[in-house]
Amino acid sequence: MTLPDLIPTLQLSIGPVILISGIGLLLLSMTNRFGRIIDRSRHLARELRAGEPRDLRLTQELQILARRARIMRAAIALSGISVLLAAVLIIDLFIGSLLLLPVATSIAIVFSLCLASLIASLVLFIRDINLSLKALWLEIPEHVHEMK
Repeated sequence: MTLPDLIPTLQLSIGPVILISGIGLLLLSMTNRFGRIIDRSRHLARELRAGEPRDLRLTQELQILARRARIMRAAIALSGISVLLAAVLIIDLFIGSLLLLPVATSIAIVFSLCLASLIASLVLFIRDINLSLKALWLEIPEHVHEMK
């Protein structure tokens, strides 16, 4: 295989590489949120141990945080799977090009799985954002709720 034969494959692989970069930024944001959830959970757990063991607000917030942590863990895993599938897509492109194999179907399947994983990850990310607002309402005085 010569360089002119390889150039179209390199051009085709730019799309998945950009996808990997974009998902990487999304993963950075998700891991930061996950870290904050864990830190806040630890803080509230210490507060609960030090204070009234039946503090309803703290207990409710800890329950929400535990749920958010599970959701973010799943979102991060799905984003990671999406990156992995994008990398497999690039390898698929090169194997098809180098070995002159018909890989159009496998490329379509891997690309679809990559995007499905990304979409599921984003849905979970949005779910976490909504849950974080629910936890916020537990902290804000009741009269402020009426202003929303």
